[in-house]
Amino acid sequence: MKSNMGDGTASLEKAMDILDALGSSPQGLSQVELSKRLDLPRTTLYRLLATLVARGMVRRDPLRRVYCLGFRCFELARSAYAMPDLSAAAGVELRALRDLTGETSYLATLDGLEVLSLERCDGAHSQRSQSAMGQRKPLHCTSQGKAILSALDDSARDALLQGITLKALTPRTITDRRRLQAELKITAARGWSVDDEEIVPGVRCVGAPVVDAAGKVRGAISVAGPAYRMTMERVQGLGPEVAEAARRVGAQLSVHFPAQAAAEPRVVNGPWAFQGEFARWSAAHGGLFWADSLAPSVRLYDGQQDRDVAVFDAPLTALVVWQAALLVGSQGGYWRIDQPASAAPEVRALQPWPSGVPSALCADPSGGLWACEQRGAGRWRVGPWSDVPESLPDCSWTLGESLDALAWDSTGQLLYGLSRESGVILLMQRGQASVRRLATVPKGSGRLSGLAVDANGGVWTALQDGWSVVRFSSDGNQDRVIGLPVPCPSDVALGGEGLDTLYVTSARQAVSLESLGNAPLSGRLFCIEAAE
Repeated sequence: MKSNMGDGTASLEKAMDILDALGSSPQGLSQVELSKRLDLPRTTLYRLLATLVARGMVRRDPLRRVYCLGFRCFELARSAYAMPDLSAAAGVELRALRDLTGETSYLATLDGLEVLSLERCDGAHSQRSQSAMGQRKPLHCTSQGKAILSALDDSARDALLQGITLKALTPRTITDRRRLQAELKITAARGWSVDDEEIVPGVRCVGAPVVDAAGKVRGAISVAGPAYRMTMERVQGLGPEVAEAARRVGAQLSVHFPAQAAAEPRVVNGPWAFQGEFARWSAAHGGLFWADSLAPSVRLYDGQQDRDVAVFDAPLTALVVWQAALLVGSQGGYWRIDQPASAAPEVRALQPWPSGVPSALCADPSGGLWACEQRGAGRWRVGPWSDVPESLPDCSWTLGESLDALAWDSTGQLLYGLSRESGVILLMQRGQASVRRLATVPKGSGRLSGLAVDANGGVWTALQDGWSVVRFSSDGNQDRVIGLPVPCPSDVALGGEGLDTLYVTSARQAVSLESLGNAPLSGRLFCIEAAE
């Protein structure tokens, strides 16, 4: 017997009618009410409802004996929802524009050769613009489309304009490409666009592009209303307001980098350390210096071998690569190691600290030394360090807490500091006296330990008792987490030929015997390739 190909389509249409009916009735509908509303036989309705309930598209309220939309509908809607971060960022500004103007405000994004409506805040008037969410519109005759086109670079804009037909939807639609190009230049210069009854007669709209921190055009916002209320004089006044609102939306958007493969930490062959820390890359020596501060020694990993450089008789408090030498600190003073990569490095006699033991010590890109040192009760100074105090330049910051790590960015303009006690990363800029808090990490995530700054301005740190290292973007947002097989990573450094390998030291002393059973690599040195 030959089946009727229309039967399946008819059943699908009836199922969609059921979903539409339930979607328009938030309080739910009984089977009798559905049967009357849709004019469906009870047996057919029962069979369709049973299938929809089984698939989660419909749920039955056993107390009220009514049917409602199922949670599967919401899951599907959430999966299909375009650009949720853009919509979330624009919500407040759309409502503010609606309240400011009384007119309907919109959010849209570029989708192929059209703009796609994502959000709408209805205006206060009974007669208002009512474009539906999910509606697609042409680029050339909408304020949103023109705003997006005006913010694109020339090649991207030209490629889009070549692919669209400038169809006339009203007598006022621009259909001449040279005229449209001229209007887009004006739009780019002033920051906002106008749809002057070009898509719907009697409706006028003003829009502005939403651009994120990386300069990527993410969409556009607009305000639309009847032309008799949205006069051109009013549009001229609203344009800058819409442009400023779009700028605030763009400032909230996170910058998306290309997806990266999961970074896998690799353990370096060599003995473990009681308290591995002070990871310092040296391009001049072609390797990573690091220390075991409790069984005091300095090591060098050259990519092939991890070997001791020098052994000391006091716990270590600092290590910094300075010019062609190493400075190694302890409570009693500091040693200088000349030719540290050679087979017989020269370790000079212990020298006393000129002004107290620094809590953190680092070198800037030009080779200058910087330290955090106590300057009285509850006062700490971050500034240049020298064993000749009177030669210090006048460039420093005063803090109310000590810092445990310091690191400069590659430009030598931004200095980052870390406090384990308060769990904060601070930012200091050369030439400015202010100190800004970049990020705060709750103690439940682990204790901050060590700092490194990559070529993109990302700040890396280890989380002791957190089994991981994390990266903060230049605006303070945590954007990467890399898990480690040890609970107490203790310091980080970027090295390798392209400075794209992340080295991580770890501690063993503080790890309990129970935890060591699950983390036998504690105290070892790790490297993570292509960490940026």
